Amino acid sequence: MTQAPAPTADTVRRLVRSLLGGSTEPDVRPVAEGVEPDTWWVGSRHVLRLAPDRETSARRRRELRLRELVRLYVSVAVPTSVAYGEWAPDLVYTLDARMAGGSGEDHDVSALGEADLAALLTGVREVPVRQAETLGVPRAAPRSLETLRQAAESAARLLADADEFDTARPERLTREATAQLGAQPGAAVLVHHGLTGGRLVVSADGRVRGVLGWSDAVLGDPAEDIAGLALSVGSPAAVRAATLAGYGARPCLRGLWLARCDAVVQLAEALTGRSGTPLPLLRTRLRRAWEPILLERVTELREDDPDDTT
Repeated sequence: MTQAPAPTADTVRRLVRSLLGGSTEPDVRPVAEGVEPDTWWVGSRHVLRLAPDRETSARRRRELRLRELVRLYVSVAVPTSVAYGEWAPDLVYTLDARMAGGSGEDHDVSALGEADLAALLTGVREVPVRQAETLGVPRAAPRSLETLRQAAESAARLLADADEFDTARPERLTREATAQLGAQPGAAVLVHHGLTGGRLVVSADGRVRGVLGWSDAVLGDPAEDIAGLALSVGSPAAVRAATLAGYGARPCLRGLWLARCDAVVQLAEALTGRSGTPLPLLRTRLRRAWEPILLERVTELREDDPDDTT
Protein backbone atom coordinates (compact mmCIF):
# COMPACT_ATOMS: atom_id res chain seq x y z
CA MET A 1 0.00 0.00 0.00
CA THR A 2 1.33 3.44 -0.94
CA GLN A 3 1.84 5.49 2.20
CA ALA A 4 3.17 9.04 1.92
CA PRO A 5 4.74 11.00 4.76
CA ALA A 6 2.22 12.90 6.87
CA PRO A 7 1.43 16.23 5.19
CA THR A 8 2.71 19.33 6.91
CA ALA A 9 1.41 22.88 6.75
CA ASP A 10 4.18 23.68 4.26
CA THR A 11 3.09 20.75 2.05
CA VAL A 12 -0.46 22.02 2.11
CA ARG A 13 0.55 25.64 1.41
CA ARG A 14 2.59 24.65 -1.63
CA LEU A 15 -0.28 22.59 -3.02
CA VAL A 16 -2.86 25.30 -2.37
CA ARG A 17 -0.66 27.97 -3.92
CA SER A 18 -0.34 25.87 -7.09
CA LEU A 19 -4.13 25.48 -7.23
CA LEU A 20 -5.38 28.94 -6.27
CA GLY A 21 -2.40 31.16 -7.10
CA GLY A 22 -1.91 34.43 -5.30
CA SER A 23 1.16 36.14 -3.94
CA THR A 24 0.38 35.81 -0.22
CA GLU A 25 0.84 32.78 1.98
CA PRO A 26 -2.48 30.89 2.17
CA ASP A 27 -3.98 30.48 5.64
CA VAL A 28 -4.14 26.71 6.27
CA ARG A 29 -4.89 24.80 9.47
CA PRO A 30 -6.00 21.25 10.29
CA VAL A 31 -9.74 20.72 10.68
CA ALA A 32 -9.04 18.46 13.66
CA GLU A 33 -5.86 18.22 15.64
CA GLY A 34 -4.13 14.89 15.23
CA VAL A 35 -0.84 13.15 14.65
CA GLU A 36 -1.42 12.94 10.89
CA PRO A 37 -4.05 15.50 9.86
CA ASP A 38 -5.36 14.89 6.34
CA THR A 39 -8.20 17.45 6.23
CA TRP A 40 -7.32 21.17 6.24
CA TRP A 41 -9.20 24.45 6.24
CA VAL A 42 -7.92 26.71 3.48
CA GLY A 43 -8.84 30.27 4.36
CA SER A 44 -12.55 30.72 4.97
CA ARG A 45 -13.79 29.37 1.63
CA HIS A 46 -12.23 25.95 1.01
CA VAL A 47 -11.41 22.63 2.62
CA LEU A 48 -8.63 20.36 1.38
CA ARG A 49 -8.67 16.59 1.90
CA LEU A 50 -5.55 14.52 1.32
CA ALA A 51 -5.97 10.76 0.94
CA PRO A 52 -3.36 9.01 3.13
CA ASP A 53 -3.36 5.69 1.23
CA ARG A 54 -4.52 3.99 -1.98
CA GLU A 55 -7.69 2.57 -0.47
CA THR A 56 -8.82 6.00 0.65
CA SER A 57 -7.83 7.40 -2.76
CA ALA A 58 -10.10 4.89 -4.50
CA ARG A 59 -13.00 5.80 -2.23
CA ARG A 60 -12.41 9.54 -2.77
CA ARG A 61 -12.43 9.11 -6.57
CA ARG A 62 -15.68 7.18 -6.30
CA GLU A 63 -17.08 9.85 -3.97
CA LEU A 64 -16.52 12.58 -6.56
CA ARG A 65 -18.61 10.65 -9.08
CA LEU A 66 -21.25 9.70 -6.53
CA ARG A 67 -21.73 13.27 -5.33
CA GLU A 68 -22.72 14.32 -8.83
CA LEU A 69 -25.34 11.58 -8.96
CA VAL A 70 -26.67 12.26 -5.46
CA ARG A 71 -26.95 15.98 -6.21
CA LEU A 72 -29.74 15.19 -8.69
CA TYR A 73 -31.94 13.65 -6.00
CA VAL A 74 -31.34 15.40 -2.67
CA SER A 75 -32.42 18.91 -1.77
CA VAL A 76 -29.69 19.58 0.81
CA ALA A 77 -26.28 20.66 -0.45
CA VAL A 78 -23.59 18.16 -1.37
CA PRO A 79 -19.93 19.28 -1.43
CA THR A 80 -18.67 20.79 -4.68
CA SER A 81 -15.10 20.07 -5.75
CA VAL A 82 -13.05 23.05 -6.92
CA ALA A 83 -10.03 20.94 -7.88
CA TYR A 84 -8.73 17.43 -7.52
CA GLY A 85 -5.65 15.48 -8.49
CA GLU A 86 -2.72 13.69 -6.86
CA TRP A 87 -0.71 15.25 -4.02
CA ALA A 88 1.67 12.26 -3.96
CA PRO A 89 2.01 9.23 -6.27
CA ASP A 90 -1.37 7.40 -6.36
CA LEU A 91 -2.72 9.57 -3.51
CA VAL A 92 -5.48 12.00 -4.38
CA TYR A 93 -6.50 15.37 -3.01
CA THR A 94 -9.83 17.13 -3.30
CA LEU A 95 -10.27 20.86 -2.76
CA ASP A 96 -13.91 21.55 -1.96
CA ALA A 97 -15.86 24.74 -1.51
CA ARG A 98 -16.63 25.20 2.17
CA MET A 99 -20.33 25.09 3.06
CA ALA A 100 -21.90 27.83 5.14
CA GLY A 101 -23.00 26.57 8.54
CA GLY A 102 -21.69 24.77 11.57
CA SER A 103 -21.26 21.19 12.69
CA GLY A 104 -24.27 19.16 13.71
CA GLU A 105 -22.32 18.35 16.88
CA ASP A 106 -22.61 22.01 17.88
CA HIS A 107 -26.07 23.02 16.63
CA ASP A 108 -29.46 21.49 17.44
CA VAL A 109 -31.69 20.56 14.51
CA SER A 110 -35.03 22.39 14.42
CA ALA A 111 -38.40 21.10 13.20
CA LEU A 112 -37.59 22.49 9.76
CA GLY A 113 -34.22 20.78 10.04
CA GLU A 114 -35.99 17.48 10.63
CA ALA A 115 -37.89 18.10 7.38
CA ASP A 116 -34.51 18.64 5.70
CA LEU A 117 -33.35 15.27 7.06
CA ALA A 118 -36.55 13.65 5.80
CA ALA A 119 -35.85 15.06 2.34
CA LEU A 120 -32.31 13.69 2.56
CA LEU A 121 -33.53 10.18 3.43
CA THR A 122 -36.12 10.39 0.65
CA GLY A 123 -33.56 11.56 -1.87
CA VAL A 124 -30.91 8.92 -1.20
CA ARG A 125 -33.59 6.22 -1.40
CA GLU A 126 -34.52 7.46 -4.87
CA VAL A 127 -30.98 7.27 -6.25
CA PRO A 128 -31.09 4.40 -8.77
CA VAL A 129 -29.26 1.42 -7.29
CA ARG A 130 -28.03 0.30 -10.71
CA GLN A 131 -26.44 3.70 -11.42
CA ALA A 132 -24.75 3.81 -8.03
CA GLU A 133 -23.45 0.30 -8.56
CA THR A 134 -22.03 1.34 -11.92
CA LEU A 135 -20.02 4.03 -10.12
CA GLY A 136 -18.49 1.36 -7.91
CA VAL A 137 -20.58 1.83 -4.77
CA PRO A 138 -20.31 -1.52 -2.95
CA ARG A 139 -23.12 -3.59 -1.52
CA ALA A 140 -23.15 -4.23 2.23
CA ALA A 141 -25.11 -7.03 3.86
CA PRO A 142 -27.44 -5.99 6.70
CA ARG A 143 -25.93 -6.41 10.14
CA SER A 144 -27.24 -9.09 12.46
CA LEU A 145 -29.20 -7.29 15.14
CA GLU A 146 -29.07 -10.41 17.33
CA THR A 147 -25.26 -10.47 17.22
CA LEU A 148 -25.20 -6.76 18.03
CA ARG A 149 -27.71 -7.28 20.85
CA GLN A 150 -25.50 -9.88 22.50
CA ALA A 151 -22.46 -7.61 22.25
CA ALA A 152 -24.48 -4.72 23.68
CA GLU A 153 -25.67 -6.78 26.65
CA SER A 154 -22.08 -7.55 27.62
CA ALA A 155 -21.06 -3.93 27.08
CA ALA A 156 -24.01 -2.68 29.13
CA ARG A 157 -22.86 -4.72 32.15
CA LEU A 158 -19.41 -3.16 31.87
CA LEU A 159 -20.94 0.32 31.64
CA ALA A 160 -23.18 -0.39 34.63
CA ASP A 161 -20.15 -1.35 36.72
CA ALA A 162 -18.54 1.94 35.68
CA ASP A 163 -21.74 3.85 36.58
CA GLU A 164 -22.17 4.88 32.94
CA PHE A 165 -25.45 3.09 32.16
CA ASP A 166 -28.56 1.89 33.99
CA THR A 167 -29.32 -1.68 32.94
CA ALA A 168 -32.67 -1.51 34.75
CA ARG A 169 -34.14 1.08 32.38
CA PRO A 170 -37.48 0.00 30.84
CA GLU A 171 -36.35 -0.10 27.22
CA ARG A 172 -34.94 -3.52 26.38
CA LEU A 173 -34.21 -5.34 23.16
CA THR A 174 -35.30 -8.97 23.41
CA ARG A 175 -34.28 -11.93 21.28
CA GLU A 176 -37.84 -12.04 19.92
CA ALA A 177 -37.71 -8.38 18.94
CA THR A 178 -34.46 -8.81 17.01
CA ALA A 179 -36.15 -11.49 14.92
CA GLN A 180 -39.01 -9.11 14.14
CA LEU A 181 -36.65 -6.27 13.30
CA GLY A 182 -34.58 -8.12 10.72
CA ALA A 183 -33.81 -6.26 7.50
CA GLN A 184 -36.47 -6.82 4.86
CA PRO A 185 -35.54 -8.68 1.66
CA GLY A 186 -35.00 -6.51 -1.40
CA ALA A 187 -34.80 -3.30 0.65
CA ALA A 188 -31.26 -2.27 -0.35
CA VAL A 189 -30.95 1.44 -1.18
CA LEU A 190 -28.13 3.94 -1.30
CA VAL A 191 -27.01 4.53 2.29
CA HIS A 192 -24.74 7.42 3.33
CA HIS A 193 -23.44 5.15 6.11
CA GLY A 194 -21.80 7.89 8.13
CA LEU A 195 -24.40 10.43 9.23
CA THR A 196 -22.49 11.63 12.26
CA GLY A 197 -23.15 15.08 13.61
CA GLY A 198 -19.80 16.24 12.23
CA ARG A 199 -20.99 15.47 8.71
CA LEU A 200 -24.21 17.45 9.02
CA VAL A 201 -23.86 21.14 8.15
CA VAL A 202 -26.43 22.94 10.32
CA SER A 203 -27.24 26.65 10.31
CA ALA A 204 -27.82 28.75 13.42
CA ASP A 205 -31.61 28.39 12.96
CA GLY A 206 -31.38 24.59 13.02
CA ARG A 207 -31.78 23.94 9.28
CA VAL A 208 -29.67 21.18 7.73
CA ARG A 209 -27.87 22.93 4.90
CA GLY A 210 -25.58 20.17 3.68
CA VAL A 211 -24.19 16.69 4.17
CA LEU A 212 -20.48 15.89 3.97
CA GLY A 213 -18.48 12.66 3.74
CA TRP A 214 -19.96 10.43 1.02
CA SER A 215 -16.91 8.19 0.66
CA ASP A 216 -18.35 5.47 2.94
CA ALA A 217 -21.64 5.18 1.04
CA VAL A 218 -22.91 1.67 0.34
CA LEU A 219 -25.93 -0.06 -1.13
CA GLY A 220 -27.58 -1.65 1.84
CA ASP A 221 -29.86 -1.33 4.84
CA PRO A 222 -31.66 2.05 5.07
CA ALA A 223 -31.99 1.56 8.82
CA GLU A 224 -28.25 2.34 9.09
CA ASP A 225 -28.88 5.98 8.16
CA ILE A 226 -31.78 6.17 10.62
CA ALA A 227 -29.38 4.81 13.25
CA GLY A 228 -26.77 7.41 12.30
CA LEU A 229 -29.29 10.19 12.78
CA ALA A 230 -30.38 8.78 16.15
CA LEU A 231 -26.79 9.08 17.35
CA SER A 232 -26.41 12.55 15.81
CA VAL A 233 -29.69 14.36 16.50
CA GLY A 234 -31.46 12.06 18.96
CA SER A 235 -33.87 9.17 18.51
CA PRO A 236 -37.12 11.20 18.50
CA ALA A 237 -35.89 13.56 15.77
CA ALA A 238 -34.43 10.68 13.74
CA VAL A 239 -37.65 8.68 13.86
CA ARG A 240 -39.76 11.72 13.01
CA ALA A 241 -37.53 12.43 10.00
CA ALA A 242 -37.65 8.79 8.85
CA THR A 243 -41.43 8.73 9.23
CA LEU A 244 -41.72 11.92 7.16
CA ALA A 245 -39.57 10.19 4.55
CA GLY A 246 -42.11 7.37 4.32
CA TYR A 247 -40.43 4.72 6.43
CA GLY A 248 -42.71 2.58 8.58
CA ALA A 249 -42.38 1.26 12.11
CA ARG A 250 -40.12 -1.69 11.34
CA PRO A 251 -37.16 0.17 9.74
CA CYS A 252 -37.53 3.02 12.25
CA LEU A 253 -37.33 0.64 15.22
CA ARG A 254 -34.52 -1.33 13.60
CA GLY A 255 -32.56 1.90 13.17
CA LEU A 256 -33.31 2.90 16.75
CA TRP A 257 -31.91 -0.34 18.15
CA LEU A 258 -28.90 -0.38 15.85
CA ALA A 259 -28.04 3.04 17.27
CA ARG A 260 -28.64 2.06 20.88
CA CYS A 261 -26.54 -1.09 20.65
CA ASP A 262 -23.77 0.75 18.79
CA ALA A 263 -23.73 3.51 21.40
CA VAL A 264 -23.37 1.05 24.28
CA VAL A 265 -20.68 -1.02 22.55
CA GLN A 266 -18.65 1.99 21.42
CA LEU A 267 -18.62 3.63 24.85
CA ALA A 268 -17.54 0.34 26.45
CA GLU A 269 -14.72 0.02 23.92
CA ALA A 270 -13.53 3.53 24.72
CA LEU A 271 -13.58 2.88 28.45
CA THR A 272 -11.40 -0.19 27.97
CA GLY A 273 -8.95 1.64 25.71
CA ARG A 274 -10.02 0.02 22.44
CA SER A 275 -11.23 3.25 20.84
CA GLY A 276 -9.73 6.70 20.48
CA THR A 277 -13.08 8.49 20.13
CA PRO A 278 -13.45 11.12 22.89
CA LEU A 279 -15.53 9.92 25.83
CA PRO A 280 -17.70 13.09 26.02
CA LEU A 281 -18.82 12.57 22.41
CA LEU A 282 -19.62 8.89 23.01
CA ARG A 283 -21.58 9.76 26.17
CA THR A 284 -23.58 12.33 24.19
CA ARG A 285 -24.32 9.74 21.49
CA LEU A 286 -25.44 7.25 24.14
CA ARG A 287 -27.80 9.81 25.63
CA ARG A 288 -29.21 10.73 22.23
CA ALA A 289 -29.75 7.15 21.13
CA TRP A 290 -31.52 6.19 24.35
CA GLU A 291 -33.97 9.08 24.33
CA PRO A 292 -37.43 7.46 24.60
CA ILE A 293 -39.79 7.56 21.65
CA LEU A 294 -43.52 6.95 21.57
CA LEU A 295 -43.28 4.58 18.58
CA GLU A 296 -41.60 1.78 20.53
CA ARG A 297 -44.31 1.89 23.20
CA VAL A 298 -47.30 1.72 20.85
CA THR A 299 -46.04 -0.49 18.01
CA GLU A 300 -46.62 -4.22 17.93
CA LEU A 301 -44.96 -5.81 14.92
CA ARG A 302 -46.38 -9.03 13.51
CA GLU A 303 -44.73 -11.61 11.31
CA ASP A 304 -47.36 -11.01 8.62
CA ASP A 305 -46.82 -7.23 8.51
CA PRO A 306 -46.24 -6.02 4.94
CA ASP A 307 -42.83 -4.69 4.05
CA ASP A 308 -43.07 -1.13 5.36
CA THR A 309 -39.64 0.14 4.43
CA THR A 310 -41.07 2.72 2.05
